[in-house]
Amino acid sequence: MTTLFLVRHGETDWNASGRLQGKTDIPLNKIGMKQAEECREFLKRRNWDVMITSPLKRAKQTAEIINQALHLPLIEMNDFSERDFGDAEGMSLEEIRSAFPDRKYPNKEDGLSFRKRIMAGLNKINQQYGGYEVLLVTHGAVINSLFAFLSNGEMGREKLKLSNASISHIHFHEERWKIKEFNQITHLSVYNENKNVK
Repeated sequence: MTTLFLVRHGETDWNASGRLQGKTDIPLNKIGMKQAEECREFLKRRNWDVMITSPLKRAKQTAEIINQALHLPLIEMNDFSERDFGDAEGMSLEEIRSAFPDRKYPNKEDGLSFRKRIMAGLNKINQQYGGYEVLLVTHGAVINSLFAFLSNGEMGREKLKLSNASISHIHFHEERWKIKEFNQITHLSVYNENKNVK
């Protein structure tokens, strides 16, 4: 059985201000670094075989902070880069609604190509790391699209909130991927007992 835990990258300044990031390469902010550290403390309780990351800064920084305790092989895979949102990148939700009321953003990566890219990456993981315990650090639209596909539209995009530095979990068993957990945030103080991150 292949076990795959998906970690959404920590917060960035664009996340905090509600701006659409996509392929724009924004680094973690202070809160995002703290969130990555909390992921590290949570994930070090389990034995892992390999860590895969999107090459974008916010995901790679999250992975590197987690890996300070795990010391795993760290592999970059372009298949799990964030979706390219074209001309809407950098805009707030209000700006997007004003500029693109039909939600059709010029130069946006189309949905079918995006989904095929993610599924190709998932197949590579299962082929190369079948039977392994795998960590994947990636992006919100990637995780949402994957879970929407695996749940036949019951989960994922616009169905449930996906928090920064949340952990979701799937495994490959009996010839198919099965959802185990989505958006687990009990390890994150910013969402729990500590409301202020120092």
